[in-house]
Amino acid sequence: MSPACRRLAAVVAAALLLLPVAMRADDEKPAAKAAATDKSAESAPPADSTTEGTVDAGGQHIAYTATAGILTVGATDAQDAQLGMDGKPLPGSQLAISAPKDPADAPPVARMFYVAYFKKDAQPEDRPITFFYNGGPGSSTVWLHMGSLGPKHVVTDSDQHLPAAPYKLEDNAETLLDVSDLVFIDAPGTGFGRLIGKDADKAFLGVDEDGGAFARFIARFITRYGRWNSPKFIFGESYGTTRSAVLAKMLEDRKSIDLNGVILLSQIFNFSVFLDGAEGNPGVDLPYELALPTYAATAWYHKKLSPEPPALEPFLKEVEEYAMGPYAHALAEGTDLGDAEKQAVAEKLHDYTGLPVAYFIKARLRVDGGEFEKNFEDAEDLTTGRYDTRFTGPTIDPLSKEADYDPQSAAISSAYVSLLNDYMRKTLKYGAGQTYLPDIDVWGGGTHWDFRHGDNPLNLNVSSDLADAMKTNPRLKVMLNGGYYDLATPFFEAQYEEKHLPIPQSLAKNIQYDWYESGHMVYVRSECLKQLHDRVAAFIKSASGGSQ
Repeated sequence: MSPACRRLAAVVAAALLLLPVAMRADDEKPAAKAAATDKSAESAPPADSTTEGTVDAGGQHIAYTATAGILTVGATDAQDAQLGMDGKPLPGSQLAISAPKDPADAPPVARMFYVAYFKKDAQPEDRPITFFYNGGPGSSTVWLHMGSLGPKHVVTDSDQHLPAAPYKLEDNAETLLDVSDLVFIDAPGTGFGRLIGKDADKAFLGVDEDGGAFARFIARFITRYGRWNSPKFIFGESYGTTRSAVLAKMLEDRKSIDLNGVILLSQIFNFSVFLDGAEGNPGVDLPYELALPTYAATAWYHKKLSPEPPALEPFLKEVEEYAMGPYAHALAEGTDLGDAEKQAVAEKLHDYTGLPVAYFIKARLRVDGGEFEKNFEDAEDLTTGRYDTRFTGPTIDPLSKEADYDPQSAAISSAYVSLLNDYMRKTLKYGAGQTYLPDIDVWGGGTHWDFRHGDNPLNLNVSSDLADAMKTNPRLKVMLNGGYYDLATPFFEAQYEEKHLPIPQSLAKNIQYDWYESGHMVYVRSECLKQLHDRVAAFIKSASGGSQ
C-alpha cells in the first residue's frame, strides 16, 4: 500500500486495509467500476448451476452438491419484500405498478453472487449452515472461498512468492463440510454480482447499507433453501468482522433471526485504533501499544532478537504486559517524557523488535505499521509483509518512509484469482462470458464507502453492535481467531476490543480466543488451516447442540 493510501486511511478511518489483493493499476479502476455498477435494466442473470463433488474430510467421505448463483436483494427491507425469488417485482406490488419508463430510474438492487455447498442426504434441521464473506470493504470472497474451509483450496504453504502459473488447487482435507453446510457470499458489486438501478452505489456501499444487504441476502437464502430451522453461523474475515457485528445486530433486531455463533477472523471493530491511521490521529497511542506484540512476534520469527526467546507465546505475554504498562505510561507522558526514560524505553523496544534505538528515539517511540514494514529489514533492502509479516520482498523505494506494497499480497494474489476463475468455469460450470471482480474500487472515481454508522458519524466503532446482539440473545457464542504475524489487524488489538465490549461480566464467557502462528489469512499455512478447522468445527458442534 502506498503512503498516499495510508494518509487516506487516516482521514476516513479505513484504508484498502483488509483487502488482500495486489493494488490494481489506475487505468483498470474505471473498467472495474463500470462492470460493478449498471444503471440500466440489463438482462436477467444467468441461471444457477448445480454440480456434484466428493471430498474426504474429518474422517468422512462426503458427497456434496455445489450451487453457484445469484440472489437479488433490494436496497431496503420494504423494497426487498416486493421482490420475488427471481429478483423481479412481485405482480401487483408497488414496485411493479410504479415501474419507471426509463429502466435507469428503477429502484436500486444488488445481484449478489454466492456458492453454496450442501452435504448430500443430510436433514436441514439437523445440519448447521455457515455463511462466509471477506471484507475490504469492496472485496469479494475469493480469499476465504479458495483458501480456507471450502472443499477446494489453493496450496500456499510457504512464506515465499509463488512461481507463476500453473498453480495447484487441491481437495481440502480441512473443509468444514464435515460439520456444516457452507455458503460463500460475494459483497454487493463484486464477484459475478452487480449493482443495478438508480444511485445503486449509494444504496449499497456503506457500513449500514452493506450490513442491510447481507441481512436480506441471508433471509432470502434460508427461505429459498428451507433453512430457517437450521443452526446458523456467520464467518467474517477482516472488514468482514466489522460487517459481522453490524449483521448480527440487524439479523436479531430486523429479522428475528437468532444466530448460534459469530466466527471472527482477523478482527477490527474500532477504527480509531487502526494502526495505519495512527499518525493522523495524534494523542491516541493505543494503536502503537496494541501493535507491539506483533512487532515482537515478527522479530522472533525472523530471528532478530538476542538473546532469542525459546518460545513465542510466553515471550508475547511478557511483551503484552510491557505494552500496557511501562510503554503505555511513557507514551502517555507525551512531551513531558524525560530523556533518560525515553532512552530506556527505546532500548526496551529495540530488545523486543530489533529496530534500532536511534530509530525509536527519532520516531518519538511511535512506529506505525507502514514504517515498521519498511524499516524492519532495511539493512537487507527488504520490505516486510503487512498481512503476514513472515513474508518479505525487495524494497521498491529504499528512500521511502513507509512500505510501498505488501509482499504477501504480491506473493499469493495471482494464484487465488487465477484458480478461482478456472474453478468457477471448469468445475462449477458458472461464469461463461462474465467477468469475475475480485474487488471493486470504493475509494475514488466518484464512488466512496460511507463509514457513517448509526448514531456515530465520527470514528467507526461497531463494538456496541455485537454487544447488543449478545445482550439480546444471551446464548450467542463468539469465536475470535487471529494470527500473530498480522499487521493489518493485530491480534492484541482484536483481543483488546473483545475484552472492552460493553457487556455484563456474565457474557464474557461466551467469547473464546484462538491464535495462530500465521498472518491475516491464517489458513495460508497448512498447520494453521488444520487448527482453524478443528477449532471452528468444535465451536459449531458446541454452539449448535452437536447437530451436523
